[in-house]
Amino acid sequence: MSIFAFRRRKFLVWLGAVAALVAGSAYSQDVLKIGVLGVMSGPAASWGLVNKYCAQTSAQLYNEQGGFEIGGKKYKIEIVPIDDKNDPKLAVSGAERLTKQEGIHYIIGPNVDTTAASVQPVAEAGGAIYFPYAFQQALYTPPHGNAVLGMIASYQAGPIIYKYLMDKKGVKSVSFVARNESDPLNQRDQGVQAAKKLGLEIKSSNDTYEPGTTDFFPVMSRVVSNNGDLIVLSGVAPADAPLLIKSARELGYQGILATETAQDIKILNEVAGNAADGFICVGGASTPEIRSDYMEKFVDRYKKVAGEWNDEAGTKVYALEIILATLQKVGPDAINNVELFKKEIPDFSMKNPFLKEDKPLKYVGAAYFSQPRQIGVPMVVNQVKDGKFETLFIGSVE
Repeated sequence: MSIFAFRRRKFLVWLGAVAALVAGSAYSQDVLKIGVLGVMSGPAASWGLVNKYCAQTSAQLYNEQGGFEIGGKKYKIEIVPIDDKNDPKLAVSGAERLTKQEGIHYIIGPNVDTTAASVQPVAEAGGAIYFPYAFQQALYTPPHGNAVLGMIASYQAGPIIYKYLMDKKGVKSVSFVARNESDPLNQRDQGVQAAKKLGLEIKSSNDTYEPGTTDFFPVMSRVVSNNGDLIVLSGVAPADAPLLIKSARELGYQGILATETAQDIKILNEVAGNAADGFICVGGASTPEIRSDYMEKFVDRYKKVAGEWNDEAGTKVYALEIILATLQKVGPDAINNVELFKKEIPDFSMKNPFLKEDKPLKYVGAAYFSQPRQIGVPMVVNQVKDGKFETLFIGSVE
């Protein structure tokens, strides 16, 4: 064998050893699995898809830096998404798969009251904390403590929106319409209570429509005929909202249309078009005016992951961030022991990484749930103007 061939062979052996070492190192890196359980198909699909895309975006950003550090060790973040199709039975089976098969202790979602309530026993039995986007207060109230509300609840935003419209737009009366399902009906009932306390005249609140409805003229004819200054679309799904809005406008309604749920501007524009102008809804918790450089970076990456920006992602970016930051403060033992995580919740505080201003991010909601079981995201309320969301005002739960 020539000296050249010998050296070449030696070099190849060395190169293979290095490659094996690198591969072995990558393979052995600790992995932190986070579940995303929510509705990713059907009329409300955008709610769960935004959860998934937000988690995947943040995970990519951290993994490109070598992972997220907890207790001096960097963990690769792996997102495990499951579509529950807004079906409580599928939500239960999804939660069981995440907790029992995947060994996951931190889950983002589900998105509505019925699915969030259905997984509560699974989460508690499996030693998991989950972050629903559902408003049923019993989920977050003692003796229960494994759920953390990921956004602003309708009963928190509703009274503020109604009061704003009374003061700024002269609204004196309101009608409510809701899908005939427990989640929207609960939000309607809470909205009616809030409106009564504020002194608004309730023109109507019993009009409902069935799931799967595509012709909203019959129900909106009744609602519009009551001639309220405001029509609230209680708990309305993103696919239903533009159809309801369009029907109301085509029936001649000139008043204000609003909802306390987050919406998708793309769907509003595609289906309702100019009819959506003036529509008011709860927005993402990160408007362009208040975004930090870190949030701008997230927005750019989210567009690559999801194909486009969704305003609601400004709220749902918070879940994975606060999970990771809380684990970092408690230490690696909390990855598999949520009781340690729960002990940290009342005292946890960090600088809000998504805002320009130096404001804290912490768990809130004690006034509503007798314990802090809500992410303290900013309360942003939007109005559609010329095909875009325009910020009406920014507040907070506190």
